[in-house]
Amino acid sequence: MATYKKKYKAEGKKEQQEVDESQFETAGVLNTLEETATKSEKWIETNSKPLFSALVGIVVLFLCFLGYTKYVSQPNELEAANELAFPRKFYDQASKAGVGIDSLLMLGLEGADGNYGFLDIAASYSGTSAGNLANYYAGVSYLEMKQYDKAIEYLENFDSEDEMLGPVALGAVGDAFADINQAEQALEYYEKAAKKKNNDFTAPLFLYKAGMTAMQLEEFDKAATLFTKIKENYPTSTEAKDVEKFINAALYAKK
Repeated sequence: MATYKKKYKAEGKKEQQEVDESQFETAGVLNTLEETATKSEKWIETNSKPLFSALVGIVVLFLCFLGYTKYVSQPNELEAANELAFPRKFYDQASKAGVGIDSLLMLGLEGADGNYGFLDIAASYSGTSAGNLANYYAGVSYLEMKQYDKAIEYLENFDSEDEMLGPVALGAVGDAFADINQAEQALEYYEKAAKKKNNDFTAPLFLYKAGMTAMQLEEFDKAATLFTKIKENYPTSTEAKDVEKFINAALYAKK
């Protein structure tokens, strides 16, 4: 019985010791937190002026951005869009006319009666959507007029994520290079156009043009791959109707 009591007291002391140690640990954590908070307060106190200046700077930049958007960017966008309506008129007329389209296209490019043409809008409103679109119209106008260097220049300045315009513009650059017998560059842009947007119209069209250009360059493996993509990915497209014979022709030619 005496042995049992001795063992009980020893365990009691151990338990008491563990409780006390946990209290010490808690107190240590609190002290550390207090020291950290004090250091943070001192740091903020010391750097309050730079922090305030930085905050003011951020606010000023934000207000400048809002001001620029409201009083400069948005009015420019509206003005450029209004200017674009005039040369678009001549471009639309040229697309419907059977003959004499060059004179209409030139009016669209250069403007008339004090109104801007595509070239002026592209230069004067370069940061706007309408200015960007003017590059496209200028490029395709020059392409129609067979002025290929200028067509390439303006089309390369155009950038769009539109489902149709984006790939069509890249494909038009490919057409310009093809027309001046630079097949390698044409192939590069046809492939870019095919990859730009995955739709059932532009993708198979430019895969087909890329495939035919690869055949011209005697890159028969690439041609077979491009034609096979049309067959597998766009089976209902116009280009898929006779694509099997092009695949076979490419496979036969490489032997």
